[in-house]
Amino acid sequence: MLEFIFDTQMLIEGHDLDEDEIFDYITEHFKGDSLLAVGDEDLIKIHFHTNEPWQVLEYAASLGELHDVVVENMDRQERGLKG
Repeated sequence: MLEFIFDTQMLIEGHDLDEDEIFDYITEHFKGDSLLAVGDEDLIKIHFHTNEPWQVLEYAASLGELHDVVVENMDRQERGLKG
């Protein structure tokens, strides 16, 4: 069984975004693993495995406009079901 079920991905479009600050905030405030926060000051890609994707989405939405949001249930995928 997976410790963290949801593969959570999104793009944040905004101004003066800092990938290091975003990475640190997510690491300090949310439980999960496999975090990637990459991009530049206008666009950041987030990838994170968590059991509470809505918390990450809420935080990311406070930083800018979200798009290309994907939340997949990896437990279902592991069992051969649609995520």
